Amino acid sequence: MDKISLLKANKQRIKQSGKSIREDIEKLIDGNSFVEFATFSYSNDAFFNTEAAGEGVVTGFATIDGNPFYIVAQNPAVLSGGVSKANCEKIISCLDKALKASVPVIYLLSTKGVRIGEGVTVLEGLAALLKKASELKLCVSQYLVVDGEVYGQIALLAGLCDFTFFLGNKSVLAVNSPLVISAKSNKNIAAAEVGGAKAYKKANIVSFIVDGMEEVRQTVVKLNNLILSETEDCQDLNSPIPQLDKQCKTDDIFKIFDKSATVEIGAEFCPEIKCVLTRIGGIAVAAAVFESGEGVYLTAENMDKIKTFCDFAASYDIPFITFVNALGVKCGLEVNDSPVMGQISDYIGSLGNSNAKISVIYGNAIGLGYTLFASKSIGFDYVYAFATAKVALFSDVQGAEIEFGNADEDKLVEKYSAERSDPVNAAKGGYIDNIIQPSLIRQYLIASLQMLLK
Repeated sequence: MDKISLLKANKQRIKQSGKSIREDIEKLIDGNSFVEFATFSYSNDAFFNTEAAGEGVVTGFATIDGNPFYIVAQNPAVLSGGVSKANCEKIISCLDKALKASVPVIYLLSTKGVRIGEGVTVLEGLAALLKKASELKLCVSQYLVVDGEVYGQIALLAGLCDFTFFLGNKSVLAVNSPLVISAKSNKNIAAAEVGGAKAYKKANIVSFIVDGMEEVRQTVVKLNNLILSETEDCQDLNSPIPQLDKQCKTDDIFKIFDKSATVEIGAEFCPEIKCVLTRIGGIAVAAAVFESGEGVYLTAENMDKIKTFCDFAASYDIPFITFVNALGVKCGLEVNDSPVMGQISDYIGSLGNSNAKISVIYGNAIGLGYTLFASKSIGFDYVYAFATAKVALFSDVQGAEIEFGNADEDKLVEKYSAERSDPVNAAKGGYIDNIIQPSLIRQYLIASLQMLLK
């Protein structure tokens, strides 16, 4: 057989061994844009005495909506997507290229864990891979698609990536096998109940739950365009939002954002705080929107969500905006004995980053809710308050009485009554830049963003 015929035969054999994963890649990228590298790398599995075609992972680069991306896709058809040292080295080589070129990476993961027989060798490979992924974090965007079952240490990549996609009921992610977890728990637990998207109620892991690769592509396109954060032309810059004068619910706050450019991240985790990448007047922003109502109490979980989002915004120099309806730390033994104080401390450190920060108090900003999300002293460049907002040290007179015990009740009533908790008192001290009619907030935000980004 001549060399060209041999090359074609080898290519065909490799394509057949990774037919399914290559179909997933094609659904994600622009047509015929994928350029594969390290295609012919092979190693031999000593335990099964089987060749691992392409090291069990497909790597290369492609375009999505015309923008370049590096692709890392584990091939579950090769030894169940088993992770080996050679497999990790091939992925690291791809990440090195991505870091050097400042190009985002998309991982498609599907693996039952490490390959039997490699011993400590594969652990060294995993350690090097996780270290390299951490070097990319907050330097280039990393997207992870749980493209089936992902077990073992490689699942830790989900914590290092900016965005993690779960494909409906298909995706399961766990550091230990669900079978092992079931056995240790003396229960018969379905894999989805252990590591499916709905199982992660207290872990800030699931960014998006989607139906398939086509929806992954659409979301990646939106996110990538927002992360580029270049100002786009936008009509109706000065249009008021009359609904905000009548009521101020969470959905009404979303009317401030440009219509076609909003992506909520991690909607299932701590839904009382919405983390949104969007545009206001064509300018990319990262907005933390507190749910409407009496006010959101702070916990270790929702502070972790805000802190992670704040760090993300800073890493890409995207303005960070809080729409505040916040109280202090939730009162209770469970929350008191939790990492909440550490999470708050980390968040305060994140506010020291140089990206622009704006606060809009649309509901309550009480005690720590004001300090962390509206204080100029902690790092906000501009602070605005709706005329209907409430700014105070305590939420009510009763709260002040409990705190101060035998203090003069009449004086407490005078100082902490509802009439004294409007934002005017904070504005008198120069802590609030303006008290505004809610329907006009969009104009104020656009003007402030334009000044801060000059």
